[in-house]
Amino acid sequence: MDTLITGLTIFVLALFAGFEIITKVPPTLHTPLMSGANAISGITIVGALLAAGSERDGISSWLGLAAILFATVNVVGGFLVTHRMLSMFQRKSRTDS
Repeated sequence: MDTLITGLTIFVLALFAGFEIITKVPPTLHTPLMSGANAISGITIVGALLAAGSERDGISSWLGLAAILFATVNVVGGFLVTHRMLSMFQRKSRTDS
């Protein structure tokens, strides 16, 4: 029971800290932060692969598979958003006639 309370306390504190940090980020830093989030999700995929491949019990394999799916969606979505944001800063080519 103490482990559950400790885990929930850490989770709630992380929610508050994350909300405060994200709301204070200026728009010019969103693209570098998105790249950092993609790197963290890549690390999550590696951990999820290890969990899914472990043969301890069935639940860890299923949770690992779910983590792989969610982290992959996060990585792909993050790269798409980053690509779209960076394309807004490219110069538009003018065609001279």
